[in-house]
Amino acid sequence: MAEKQAPIVNLRPGGGPGRGPGHGPPGMMPGEKPKNLKATLGRILSYIGKNRRLIIAMLVVMLLATLLNIIAPTIQAQAIDSIARLDGNALIMWLVIMAIVYFSSAIFTYFQNLFAAMLSQYTVKVMRKDLFARISRLPIKYMDTHKHGDILSRMTNDVENVSNSVSQSLGSLISGVIMLVGCFVMMLIHSWLMTVVSMVTIVLTLVVTKFLSKFMRKYFPLQQAKLGQLNGQIEESVSGCKTVKAFTHEGKICEDFNRTSDELKNVGVKAQILGGSMGPCMNTIGNFGFLLIAVVGAFLASDQTSMFYISIGTIQAFITYSKQFTRPINEIANQYAQIQSALAGAERVFEVMDSQPEDEGGNEPFEIENVKGDINFMGIDFSYVKGEQVLKDFDLWVKSGQKIAIVGATGSGKTTIVNLLTRFYDIDGGAITLDGQDIRNVPVKKLRGSIGIVLQDTVIFSDTIAQNIRYGRINATDEEIVAAAKVARVDDFASKLSDGYNTMLTEGGSNLSQGQRQLISIARAVLADPKILILDEATSSIDTRTEMHIQEAMVSLMKGRTSLIIAHRLSTIRDADKIVVIKGGKVVEAGNHDDLLAKKGCYYDLYQSQFAGIAT
Repeated sequence: MAEKQAPIVNLRPGGGPGRGPGHGPPGMMPGEKPKNLKATLGRILSYIGKNRRLIIAMLVVMLLATLLNIIAPTIQAQAIDSIARLDGNALIMWLVIMAIVYFSSAIFTYFQNLFAAMLSQYTVKVMRKDLFARISRLPIKYMDTHKHGDILSRMTNDVENVSNSVSQSLGSLISGVIMLVGCFVMMLIHSWLMTVVSMVTIVLTLVVTKFLSKFMRKYFPLQQAKLGQLNGQIEESVSGCKTVKAFTHEGKICEDFNRTSDELKNVGVKAQILGGSMGPCMNTIGNFGFLLIAVVGAFLASDQTSMFYISIGTIQAFITYSKQFTRPINEIANQYAQIQSALAGAERVFEVMDSQPEDEGGNEPFEIENVKGDINFMGIDFSYVKGEQVLKDFDLWVKSGQKIAIVGATGSGKTTIVNLLTRFYDIDGGAITLDGQDIRNVPVKKLRGSIGIVLQDTVIFSDTIAQNIRYGRINATDEEIVAAAKVARVDDFASKLSDGYNTMLTEGGSNLSQGQRQLISIARAVLADPKILILDEATSSIDTRTEMHIQEAMVSLMKGRTSLIIAHRLSTIRDADKIVVIKGGKVVEAGNHDDLLAKKGCYYDLYQSQFAGIAT
């Protein structure tokens, strides 16, 4: 380490690891219609109900604001009738009362909106927390079979739709119910006949709402699904931009993007047109209702001797009550598109939450400190896709402390062995034991805690170099990080950077070379100090000179540890205790380097093909 190396500061344990690169094949999109609308709504309400104090506070101010709005038209009627009677004192009194009522209503409405916004943010915070917790517990298989962009869309767009709906629609729904009941009672008090006339518009509103909602219901879930698909394409294009440019596929990805974007546009236009038509339809029905009230009210007010006589002020009150009575229905109708979008988004969120989490393993006694590293694969059958076996009746015994190299052609199942040992995937048949214990009966956290792994696909998080190394052991000290970095030759370049180990890395470590990223990955394994070490093409992106230094470090690192080395570069595994050759999902050869060459079998052919390639 250079003498002027800056001290490592602000190293947050576990701080800020972002999502690593990579993206799985397309996942299944949800159907056009919600599978269970009532269940989805019930689960949303259960999240809303977790903050009872805030709900009670919102309901209190909402009730007060609504009651004030209900009595306001009656006060207006009294003021208008005072003008008709030329009673100035009464007019002033009613005007003062009216001002107090409207001012108080505005204050209560402000707090209603404030509490609704707080409730919305609290609800989605808990929902987002639960969703992320479930995503973090999903098995690797789920991530490999679902587009990452679609998963991100559920975390962001779909949850945000729920937030907007709770903030804007929940208050309208509750206050609307109170307003409907209150206005209906007040209208009955003033005139039951005019109340019957006002109900005509309500019937029309319900009929039109039911008719339009029938066509709207199928488009909003489909719109959310297309949005998730579009996000998936964007995520893949951005993370794979170098590959896209290297193969000059800019036109192809633009074509695919535009196709999906057009599909989203077409679905979105239909959804928004139908959703937007609710408001104008409700306004038209409302205006018809005002006209009906004005005509019938004028007729009743013209005959003071009639038993149905009403004053001019009462007509004004009925017009206002009719408006207030239909306003909640209109608001819900105008927000119907948003509510449908929120329900569709919530259903997509709950689909992830309901996905089967990773099996946490059994509860058999298992202590990492006591692991010896005796691994036995017995009659393993495994396939990623049903009917296409990768491993067939696979047997392998790795003795404690042995250094085993696994070689074979691409697709022979080398990396699959790592996936099964770490329980990223579970076997279809057979058994894998560690020190005689079936790994399915061992807690997964303890199993993986005893294994250090350097994968071929290096993952670098958006954090400092030090934090990326510390990912190997969260409670490691600064000195231990530097020591691990020196072993892995990370110190050779980290100490020369202006911020040293505190240098921030971009997502995927794009401001480092591929070789430097792999060195950081190796440093993690060094820091973890595992009982079992797995190197999956650990030096595949490192130049030959650096590789020689790494090999020296690895020799000391692997002493006393069970080590599995998966390698294409056969020159790096000559000193392995045993080399296992896999072909067609089975072990076809096993032995040391010299013995296998002497047999002139599969290993000999692999070695000669590489040597010939180098010679050429």
